[in-house]
Amino acid sequence: MSSDYNSPAFKKLLKRLQEESWQLELIISGFAIFGLFTAFGPISEAAEAAQNKQQLASTIILMIAVISCAILIFNLLLHVVLRGLWIGALGLRYVSGEIDYEALNYSEKFTKYLKKRVGSFDKYVARLENYCSVIFAISFLLIFYVLAITFTIITIVIIATLIIDNDSLPETLRTVIGVGLILFIILGMIFTFIDFITQGWLKRKKWLSKIYFPIYWVFSFITLSFLYRPLVYNFLDNKFGKRLSFVLLPVYFVILILTSMKYKPSNYFEKADYSSEISASRSNYLDLIKEDNGLIDEFAISSKAVTTPYLNIFMEFTDDVEDYVFSFNPDLKPDKDKRGLRSDIILINENNWSTITKKRKTYLKTLNEVFSIRIDSTDYDSEFILSESNHENLGFETFVNIKNLDEGKHLLKVLKKRIKDGDTAKYLACNIPFWYFKD
Repeated sequence: MSSDYNSPAFKKLLKRLQEESWQLELIISGFAIFGLFTAFGPISEAAEAAQNKQQLASTIILMIAVISCAILIFNLLLHVVLRGLWIGALGLRYVSGEIDYEALNYSEKFTKYLKKRVGSFDKYVARLENYCSVIFAISFLLIFYVLAITFTIITIVIIATLIIDNDSLPETLRTVIGVGLILFIILGMIFTFIDFITQGWLKRKKWLSKIYFPIYWVFSFITLSFLYRPLVYNFLDNKFGKRLSFVLLPVYFVILILTSMKYKPSNYFEKADYSSEISASRSNYLDLIKEDNGLIDEFAISSKAVTTPYLNIFMEFTDDVEDYVFSFNPDLKPDKDKRGLRSDIILINENNWSTITKKRKTYLKTLNEVFSIRIDSTDYDSEFILSESNHENLGFETFVNIKNLDEGKHLLKVLKKRIKDGDTAKYLACNIPFWYFKD
């Protein structure tokens, strides 16, 4: 059938599908809205968790999903409302027909004004139909725009990682090639954005189009625009589609501003986002994290009020932790880094069990040399081991003897070694206040 797209039968089929497409639009919108509202919360939480754990690949993927969900929810809800209004208008037209301005018996001035401004009821129904169809189509086109921006940023990151930071290449060569490619991508982004905002102005100018064409060709692959280009040009050759595109962009901007607004109760305090000597964040106490299904902020202790003669300290596993271990013990760094999104299917086991066990012990030994515990001004011995929190977060856990502490408020400090300019120094990784009362 696709080879006969010029045949009268195919065009007749398309016309019939166009006339009945509103039913499919409503069905798809209804199921999509339900699914999006169901998935939005868990995806947002997963994105926040991945960000806290500094998992770059997962964070990017989940943030794309969150943004896409938000765009689709707004557009599809708007589509359903307008489509409902359209159905209502059709029902009213069946009962009442066209608007009879003479029957309203208004003055001549109002009658002329309403005929000019309101016009035909059929025109109003047709306009609603156009709005509904265009908004439904543009909803999914906007997702491709989000992906295009994301893939462009990923391309810059890949160039920086594989070329500029690649020690196996000569420094001059990798700098020249890497910086050149990044400058090309950045200039390409600017030209593509200008062409997008002006709706093809660079393509209309003869001499500019020759310069812009190679950039357009490269970015068609980077942004995957070859997949949705017919939709874009179908919008651009229609005045109604152009106007609606320009209207939706400021609407999204206004919505972004409105959703970022919040009430501030104080000039100095908003909420306890982090723990310090004068604040206590819920994300640093395991009992509160479990209670509200929250996320750990790197380090956490059992609770604010401690009545046991020991203090339970949990350190979340992040990529940074492993990088710090590797910086102090380069022998632990594998030739091939297996971190990131990987398949659980193992074809060949590269290491035997005894080797893995030995490396794990060395890893934990190095970890305990890098991180140390201090309460108030006193250093404490600690021995972190691999564990899971009561919220099933993978990390490292230790217990510190505090039976000799005085009752009252205390401040836990986790110190971390850092190599800078060839020297090793300790700096503060976190502060967590707690209150100790003997049971």
